[in-house]
Amino acid sequence: MSESISVALFLAAIAVYSYKAGNHRFWFVLVITLLILFILLNATLLASNYFTGSGITDAVVYTLTNSLTGAGVSKYVVPALGLILGLGSLCYLLSWLLRRRDRPHHLGWSLLAVACAAGSVQTTPAFRQVSGLIAAHTQAADSDFEDYFKVPNKSIPQPKLNVVYIYGESLERTYFNQQAFPDLAPELSREKDQSLDFSETEQLPGTDYTIAGMVASQCGIPLFAPFNGNASAALSSFYPQNICLGDILKNSGYENWFIQGADLRFAGKDVFLRSHGFDPSHMYGSQELQSRVVDPNYRNNWGYYDDTVMDEVYEKFAELSRENKRFALFTLTVDTHHPDGFISRSCQRKSYSYDGKPNQSFSAVACSQEHVARLIERIKASPYFKNTVIVVGSDHLAMNNTAYPYLLKQPRRDLFMVIRGDRPEAKIIEGKRSTLDNGATLLDILGGDNFIGLGRSSLSSASLSSTFDDMTQKVTAWKADIIQLWNFPKKLDTFTLDQQKNTFSFSGSTFKMPILFRITDQHVEPLPEGEYAAPLRYQISDFAAGEKFVWVDRCYKVARLWQPDLALSTDLCMAVGQMGGKPSVTRVDQPIWKGKIHWPDSTLSVNQYEENVANARIKENDIRYPANSFIFAIPGAPASVKQFSGISRQENWGRWSNANLAPKVTIEYNDPLPANFELVITARAFGDNIGKPIPVQIGNQVQNLVLSEAFSTTTLRFNNPGTSHTLTITPPDPQFSDLDNIIGQAPRKLGIGMREIKIVPQE
Repeated sequence: MSESISVALFLAAIAVYSYKAGNHRFWFVLVITLLILFILLNATLLASNYFTGSGITDAVVYTLTNSLTGAGVSKYVVPALGLILGLGSLCYLLSWLLRRRDRPHHLGWSLLAVACAAGSVQTTPAFRQVSGLIAAHTQAADSDFEDYFKVPNKSIPQPKLNVVYIYGESLERTYFNQQAFPDLAPELSREKDQSLDFSETEQLPGTDYTIAGMVASQCGIPLFAPFNGNASAALSSFYPQNICLGDILKNSGYENWFIQGADLRFAGKDVFLRSHGFDPSHMYGSQELQSRVVDPNYRNNWGYYDDTVMDEVYEKFAELSRENKRFALFTLTVDTHHPDGFISRSCQRKSYSYDGKPNQSFSAVACSQEHVARLIERIKASPYFKNTVIVVGSDHLAMNNTAYPYLLKQPRRDLFMVIRGDRPEAKIIEGKRSTLDNGATLLDILGGDNFIGLGRSSLSSASLSSTFDDMTQKVTAWKADIIQLWNFPKKLDTFTLDQQKNTFSFSGSTFKMPILFRITDQHVEPLPEGEYAAPLRYQISDFAAGEKFVWVDRCYKVARLWQPDLALSTDLCMAVGQMGGKPSVTRVDQPIWKGKIHWPDSTLSVNQYEENVANARIKENDIRYPANSFIFAIPGAPASVKQFSGISRQENWGRWSNANLAPKVTIEYNDPLPANFELVITARAFGDNIGKPIPVQIGNQVQNLVLSEAFSTTTLRFNNPGTSHTLTITPPDPQFSDLDNIIGQAPRKLGIGMREIKIVPQE
């Protein structure tokens, strides 16, 4: 009903303004802004629903504010382009409709149009979802959360059984409904029939995406992260005060291992595991597996197929068992990932039909479950099974995939089953529970406590899902309390900066650098620089003149604004102050630097504020620095350069030439180059350009540069009688490459990597 009202108000606003209100710049801008906001909100809802099936949720906000490294984005490129083109067309059409009639302005009709436009925004479901998220994250922590949150002992007194814990990506229990989906998962169904099968495992808010499902199952709490300014992406720890299953296992003598086919960095999975009992050397994702797998090129959009990963898991299981180690081996499948999954080459059934036609998502489930079942069979057939407990659980219910409409027609539950080698038992346990209880149930089996956080063992305790009539509502009411578990600081006074770990710590919290903090009397807001967050200099340009900040970054970024003598330094610098004044800049000259924040005495002024904002917002290629050479490892160019092209973005070591931008590297200087000079270039070649002549041209004179794969410095001598201003370098064979590329961007066409170019005049 509200959707219809919202659309009706949207159309009414257009009709009233275009037919009655007349033209007036102020009212036109106000109306079209509200109408575009309506479109953007609904587009966001549409895009979010494409992924989650549930609209704009915590899963969407968390994923966008955290690391997207390793995301399988190729399947979403066409829908994304379609959405962008559609939005652009709608906005153009909207502008044309509002201005198509030229009549005198009428204030009353303009007010009515604004009221209708504002009403359309307020009544759209997207607005309610966004405002609900904001309200939930800003409400005060004042509930009975502490009455139910229980902290387990840090270790198991007499640990028993090794652990193999298999997270099935979107592998919900609904798929095993033989009446609804006959023979979809026969192999894994046989294993389920011989297990402790917890049939009533519900999904709660904050547990409905992969990293959230992992946190729920290991820590007994939903994942509600502090999203202020992408704050969750800045943290180098994850629920730092909580004791989770991995911590308990480690303290009990277990070696914790984690193996998956996708990138560990996606959504901060690596940070979570490191924070709770997993050694980085015992964590394998797509990058770490590349040197281990038989065929490194056999992979899908997200990473390595499940057959490859399950083989790696078994090899690690056998290796650790032979060494008589106490271990917990966790793994996560990927082939059943939405929108339609992936079919590995080794599965027996590569297609499953539903309603008379093949369905890719069902086919992926049929295929992936074979690999999970085969892993279980191999473990059970090994001499080590009697000392092992195998757990198979959904990370979350399936999101909006091609099987989603059929799943919605069924009662949906997460999968959680346990196979004990020491005490085989086949039993369906029907008590109401949630994925928060999974870790506590396993801990109970291993001889530890029967609770973790909000989780309770389903073997010896009552789940909170059975205690409360509406556990979903209860978890939502506890959201503010759960966010407080992140231990976010409210004051920045003394700090520790560790260059080796690349961390900035204060008040018990640790953040990754570079980092910017907005400081108030009651609050410290971290603003990280992530893959999808704006550069910190753009973020700081939005600060008010009197807002205090602490900014830790490379000197060439920070000092360029306020300390010119450090503007070429690649060291770390810390800036402290306000945008309306002159902040202090200090170079970090120690591996571990402990200090205290000292606010500079600075008079605020409008002119200083405007100057600081303007300098912070200079486009990267327009930055100019005082130097007698082009230093490619810092943004911009020397003051002697007018403009340049064919050069990719700045990286820590320098810059690549990129033929996607221009076929050659062109550097145009402000003044004519000397009549006689030496060109000193430090560079390396990429791919087929290695060892080939690379033409370097000044005016009509051309010389060849030959580069190896490693950086080297070459001197070329030029005469410039025509007083040319321009230097060009033409790599002969640019190569498409994803090397160090930004996720989601097209491959670059690389030729040479440049570290420095210097013009040295000769007599």
